[in-house]
Formats: sequence, C-alpha cells, structure tokens
Amino acid sequence: MSKGKRYTEEFKIEAVKQVTDRGYSVNEVAERLGISAKSLYHWRSQLSGKKAVVIRQASDESVKIAKLEAELKRVTEERDILKKAARYFASQPE
Repeated sequence: MSKGKRYTEEFKIEAVKQVTDRGYSVNEVAERLGISAKSLYHWRSQLSGKKAVVIRQASDESVKIAKLEAELKRVTEERDILKKAARYFASQPE
C-alpha cells in the first residue's frame, strides 16, 4: 500500500525556493505544482536546517578557492622571476 506520491529532493528544493527566494505564497506554489500546502510547509521546515549546512559548505569552498588563487598568483610570480633569471644567466658570457 502506497503512502502517496513521492517527489525528488530537487523538486522539493525548487518548490521551497519559489516560496523563500522568489516570494510566492505557499498556497500559490502548492496549487501551481499540484501539491498540498501542508507538504510544502513540511519541506520548507525540513530544508531550513539543510540550507545552513549548504551555505556553510559554500563558504568553506569559497575560502579554499581564494587561498588556492592566492597561491597560484604567488607561484606564477615566482616562475616568472626564475625565467628572467635563467635568461639573464644564459646571456652572460663566461
């Protein structure tokens, strides 16, 4: 015996985003998508805790990206300096 229709996690996230990010009312979104308002309220409460985790992960990733970009810039500058030094010493007669 089935307990009802199952929806994917992506569907739930997109439905909740319409309410939280785009400003539509819960009843409007529920009617448009053919789901109950109760389900949408439930999904919103479920995903509110997950959203904090996702934001924290995104923040951690942006910090990591910034560090890697800074390191790449430093290493690129060091490489350019070494290239110039190699050309200088290669052009010097002994």
